[in-house]
Amino acid sequence: MAGTSESEKRFRFVVVGGGIAGVTCAEQLALQFPSEDIALLTAAPLVKTVTNFRQVSKTLEDFSVEEQPASILEEKYPNLKVIQSAVKVLHAKQHMLQTENGQVFHYEKLCLCSGARPKLLVQDNPNVLGIRDTDSAQEFQKHLSKAKRMVVVGNGGIALELVYEVEGCEVIWAIKDKAIGNTFFDAGAAQFLIPSLEADKPEKALPCKRTRYTTASRDGSGELGSALGPDWHEGISLRGTEEVSHRVHVEYECEIKTIYSQQDFMKSPLHTQETDLGLWPVYAHLTNEKTFGCDFIVSATGVVPNTEPFLHGNNFELAEDRGLKVNEHMRTSEPDVYAAGDVCTAGWEPSALWQQMRLWTQARQMGWYAARCIVADVLGEPIELDFCFELFSHITKFFNYKVVLLGKFNAQSLGSNHELLVRCTKGLEYVKVVLSGGRMMGAILIGETDLEETFENLILNQMDLSSYGEELLNPNIDIEDYFD
Repeated sequence: MAGTSESEKRFRFVVVGGGIAGVTCAEQLALQFPSEDIALLTAAPLVKTVTNFRQVSKTLEDFSVEEQPASILEEKYPNLKVIQSAVKVLHAKQHMLQTENGQVFHYEKLCLCSGARPKLLVQDNPNVLGIRDTDSAQEFQKHLSKAKRMVVVGNGGIALELVYEVEGCEVIWAIKDKAIGNTFFDAGAAQFLIPSLEADKPEKALPCKRTRYTTASRDGSGELGSALGPDWHEGISLRGTEEVSHRVHVEYECEIKTIYSQQDFMKSPLHTQETDLGLWPVYAHLTNEKTFGCDFIVSATGVVPNTEPFLHGNNFELAEDRGLKVNEHMRTSEPDVYAAGDVCTAGWEPSALWQQMRLWTQARQMGWYAARCIVADVLGEPIELDFCFELFSHITKFFNYKVVLLGKFNAQSLGSNHELLVRCTKGLEYVKVVLSGGRMMGAILIGETDLEETFENLILNQMDLSSYGEELLNPNIDIEDYFD
């Protein structure tokens, strides 16, 4: 590192973002170039680090996520400097960026890993919360501790975890789909999970394999921290004021039409029509014309790539979802600028068995691969697209069940040219296989099925399974030994 002043510094490599993608990328660069200084710019005081990494199978990964002070990262990698400040402006042609605190950084190679921000139903409404990082999770906890009822809007991972984990507060869950968890599974899997919503939660949850999150106070700058990862809810109390353990009511195929403050609701025609709603801080009027009063609303309707600080004055090619478009070497359209994680969108022709989803597993894979691409470029070495992009795979936990998703698990982009095989044991396991032309294209495994490695191999090998028919899921056949 060299610099003309304290406010102007030069680094060969600069990584932006203290989430899983950014930290993974910075760590790899620090390992590969021990004599070079690497800068990691982060808006939050804590960074996300991957620990207890375990390769479950060829493509499936399981790991812990820990929030750590930057000093721990710097102790581990002496050539890595963590700077807490958000990026204000990027001048890609000049290979230079400026942070909110006035510092200027010159770089040779830059990797943008700034994540994504929540799509809020409305901006600047104190009764509408988004949950994306640890600070917003802490704000949610404060609201919940005084609440009797909340409305949750959305059907993705955060919403699924939230409605199950919350206790002592009635939950009205508004989803636009015909079944819960539409992002991750089909109606059959949703039916398998619904009883868990209706039953009281067990007194003690199964031990959490991954490290719990803690929350830390921030300086109130309003900058987004890095995204929540697995088991974000384990480190905080998610309890309202009511005695009930668990009460969830689902409103299907609807969205929020209007949000009323208490004052506005009293003036609206709905107040005279709906006289028994009671007095609440906020009211949600849904597209199915039902109205619910509540203490607050959680907007969990997805995320938008956090590209804003980098666009002005530059010529980044953006994908339809507004992510920075990257090629098979994680390069953006600007010279020497790479991107990884939620901020980017894969611009290459994907494998027939892979799709991008903004999940922490892909953030880690992309961050690691982006660093490898930067290394290859600097050393003038060729590099092929990593094997992790050959097959989509994700392992997580919903409603206290282990959930494994493989390949085209929901028959994505297969049209009508597919068939499904399903095996379900109520309260124990749900297994769904997607076949096309007799070959396995994807699978959903809920519960302790121990089938993930076998099914992963069958998907990757593209073996013709036509002759096995429904016997493929016969519980009396040890399929692992059969295809060993």
